[in-house]
Amino acid sequence: MRRVALHFLLTFLLAALIAHAHCAAQPSPQVSPAPAAQQQTQNSSAPSSPAAKPPQTEAPGKITAYTLPPDLYRKAHTRGRIRFSLRLFGVFYGLFILWFILQRRLSAKYRNWAENFSRRHFLQALIFAPLLALTVGVLQLPLDALQEWIEKLYGISVQSWASWVGDWAKAQFLVVLIGIPLVWILYSIIRKSPRRWWLYFWCVSLPIILLIVFISPYVIEPMFNKFEPLTSRAPELVPRLQNVTRRAGQEIPPERMFWMKASDKTISANAYVSGFGASKRIVIWDTTIAQETPDEVVTDFGHEMGHYVLGHVWKGTLFGAALFFVLLYLGYRSIGWLLARWGASWGVRGLDDLASLPALLLLITVFAFLANPITNGFSRFAENQADIYSLEVTHGILPDPGQASAHEFQQWGEHVFADPDPNPIDVFLFYDHPTTADRIHLFVTYDPWSKGEQPQFVK
Repeated sequence: MRRVALHFLLTFLLAALIAHAHCAAQPSPQVSPAPAAQQQTQNSSAPSSPAAKPPQTEAPGKITAYTLPPDLYRKAHTRGRIRFSLRLFGVFYGLFILWFILQRRLSAKYRNWAENFSRRHFLQALIFAPLLALTVGVLQLPLDALQEWIEKLYGISVQSWASWVGDWAKAQFLVVLIGIPLVWILYSIIRKSPRRWWLYFWCVSLPIILLIVFISPYVIEPMFNKFEPLTSRAPELVPRLQNVTRRAGQEIPPERMFWMKASDKTISANAYVSGFGASKRIVIWDTTIAQETPDEVVTDFGHEMGHYVLGHVWKGTLFGAALFFVLLYLGYRSIGWLLARWGASWGVRGLDDLASLPALLLLITVFAFLANPITNGFSRFAENQADIYSLEVTHGILPDPGQASAHEFQQWGEHVFADPDPNPIDVFLFYDHPTTADRIHLFVTYDPWSKGEQPQFVK
């Protein structure tokens, strides 16, 4: 899903989903977001100067590490620094937006409008939540547009501004649609149980999280991209992919394999898995099919099937639910102090006042940012597992899965200027996938079979 536009819902449902709300529909197996996307959306062992590496002595075309020529290296490294700066700035800018809304008493003003409209709490949420969400969205818009402009400057985004604005508007619609009942539920619980609201809201949020994850492939993702069965768009790939599923002892039917049109928005290649139960599916972007060899697409599929088979969707959901529990508790423990210190100057009457929502979101955003190394470390671990699974499940099916994967990522890195030497702090805080250099290193070195060792997942 789009990382650029769901700031409010992300904050609130990181709060509830621990993932950038629109991230689930557009994850980035090959690039660390952020979005994601982001998104999404990357321990750096990248060489400090890939351009200075001596010529490789292996057979022509064989990849041993992620390297870029000097001009591309400079461009990729510059882009990496810009992205890191924007990510870091985005965190503090998001906090500033919430502080600004409180300081200017906008939240108190919206509460007054809502209370003047009706005495019924749901109707008050119906007025308050859209006003707050759209205020955050509009104030976030300049930064979102700057990020998109930079992607266009590097030639990575090819989406028209009209289409981008349309996606932004649809994202705001989702924020409002989901935010209204969430705000109503949260404050209904706070009013009834001022001491245990964090626990009860966590319990109520779990089925909401599961519902959103389940319906996302059917309802949310198609709002932003076109999907078709893979059998109708790339039927020649389906038998090769089914060979991989049989090797894994899993039957992933062709009707759960989808083609997605991404070429109208980006030049980047990608694939992902989403949903659970009856809605679980593997999606391959049209850019992936156009840019990669069939063997490389098979390794992509092996990676996404790793997520599928290893249960990363439900494990990630459980991990997010556990982290949400902690964030809510920390919010509960600190919101009283915050409102006692500044609530009166903000026009906030107490925690059970709708106007306190930006203050609660501000605290949760701070705690969520502090938890970033944990959440992204968990994500990088899952992505590393999926990479290993892909190498194992395609072993014996492809002539050299490691080289196929390495070549794919080398070409992709050159295409989208993936930084070979990212800032370690950037990786620690924001990378939800291993670095490109780390992934290629795994691809060219993982070989338990020649060492007489047992593979980790596919025996």
